[in-house]
Amino acid sequence: QMQLAESGGGLVQAGGSLRLSCAVSGGTVSQIAMAWFRRAPGKEREFVAFIRWSSETYYSDTVKGRFTISTDNAKNTVYLQMNSLKPEDTAVYYCAADEYLYSMTWYKGEEYDYWGQGTQVTVFS
Repeated sequence: QMQLAESGGGLVQAGGSLRLSCAVSGGTVSQIAMAWFRRAPGKEREFVAFIRWSSETYYSDTVKGRFTISTDNAKNTVYLQMNSLKPEDTAVYYCAADEYLYSMTWYKGEEYDYWGQGTQVTVFS
């Protein structure tokens, strides 16, 4: 059974940066698909970024160029580096994982079997 634990959220001023971490146990980040999603108050869950086999990456249009997803295979951890943060990035951020996601449907939350508990990111102007 895979377990995911996010950390790194917090309060930051617009234009600032945060780095979220997702520590993985029961799985190997270099061998699975992982993603970050977010849910803002009153909104549906939204895809943010995806990484597969520690190399193939995709981003939503709203964060492309500002956010970077990466893995540290030695630490078995996935990161989301968030730069140039905006108030509209305020949300609870979740990491997700799946061992068998080989298709191009990485943006769909229902594709992932494992989820973390979430970490709050608040961006103020």
